Amino acid sequence: MKKTTALVFDHRNRTKEGQKGQIEVRVIVNRKSYYIGTGIKVYRSEFVAGRVVNCPGADKLNERIAIIYNKVMEAVNSSIASNKSINIEDLRRKVWEASDHDDDALLFWIHEQIPLLDIKEGTRKHYYPLENRLREWGKIRTWDDVTTEKIYEFDAWLHGLCKPVNEASIRAGVAPKRIGNAGVYNYHKTFKTLLRRARRMGKITINPYDLLVGEFKRGDKESTEFLTEAEMEKIRKLPLKRGSVLDISRDLFVFQMYTGLAYSDAEAFDFAKYKKVDGAWIYVGQRIKTGVQYVSELLPPVVKILKKYQGEVPQINNSDYNRRLKEIQRMAEIDTRLHSHLARHTFATWMLANDVKIENVRKMLGHKSIVTTQRYAKVLAQSVHDDYKKMRSKLRGK
Repeated sequence: MKKTTALVFDHRNRTKEGQKGQIEVRVIVNRKSYYIGTGIKVYRSEFVAGRVVNCPGADKLNERIAIIYNKVMEAVNSSIASNKSINIEDLRRKVWEASDHDDDALLFWIHEQIPLLDIKEGTRKHYYPLENRLREWGKIRTWDDVTTEKIYEFDAWLHGLCKPVNEASIRAGVAPKRIGNAGVYNYHKTFKTLLRRARRMGKITINPYDLLVGEFKRGDKESTEFLTEAEMEKIRKLPLKRGSVLDISRDLFVFQMYTGLAYSDAEAFDFAKYKKVDGAWIYVGQRIKTGVQYVSELLPPVVKILKKYQGEVPQINNSDYNRRLKEIQRMAEIDTRLHSHLARHTFATWMLANDVKIENVRKMLGHKSIVTTQRYAKVLAQSVHDDYKKMRSKLRGK
């Protein structure tokens, strides 16, 4: 058998500009190509001549790639020596199998488990960045490394880590920003979930996060963002070319703003499921992300948008959608950063500000617990406090 091997970047060429793509091992045997993912993702400019360069933890990533590459070669050479045909699934299984005593046993296990988790695809995508961060840091690799001390060290490292900056931002001279409390919290939340699974499977006897209850906080920044009624009107009335991408993005945002639906639920909207009751269109459904029941009614601004799109919700890729919202924010002269989930925050605070009972708002949003809904009430209380503060300053000295 004739054989050639190489390391390649995203052989399907699916990686968009400014996004990370996976490094793969390509094996060509008798003119047939096989690809085995390494689980390592970098920007296109960070992979040069078969090596990772100019990125955090490049040496460790190259070391990791070399281990996987050697495992691939070992499995392929074994098949060739035995005069057996290449079975790609068998090849991948051999490459990713790991003993609990291997130097990277925990990292192998995480990579293997992520596709097996019983979660929505939108949630699963948050697990791969954790795997990448653990590989970059390099100090939690085996099961013996899973200790409270290492978790504290990992937390400190994450707080010093900067957010990835895409190539366009680098060219524009945009300075990298550190990951905020909410971002760090999400890494811990994901890692805790995986370690809970590892404990159930007998990989560890105790989850170190169980000893750290209340140690890592989410932070309140995102929950304090919402639009005022005046800003909601600005967006609704913004003159945009009908049918343009900006027009579609604005209409989708308004749809979310007056339904409280998250992006994934708005994307799956089906008008046929709504029933007319006492002159109103109502639907009781389940949230895609959590499966929690919610109650939805189509208010006049939503009905107007549905008529415009013949009963459908305007569709746009989530990343493109958020980029267009930044343009809309600038055009509407609004200080608050627009993003798809802000529409949901705005819906909640708008309802509460107009004396809708908090328990009913919880049902509209599909929250598991009323505690989640209560954060919006706290936001309104803070807003009132800020207004009183302004008035106090005006009355000073009078």
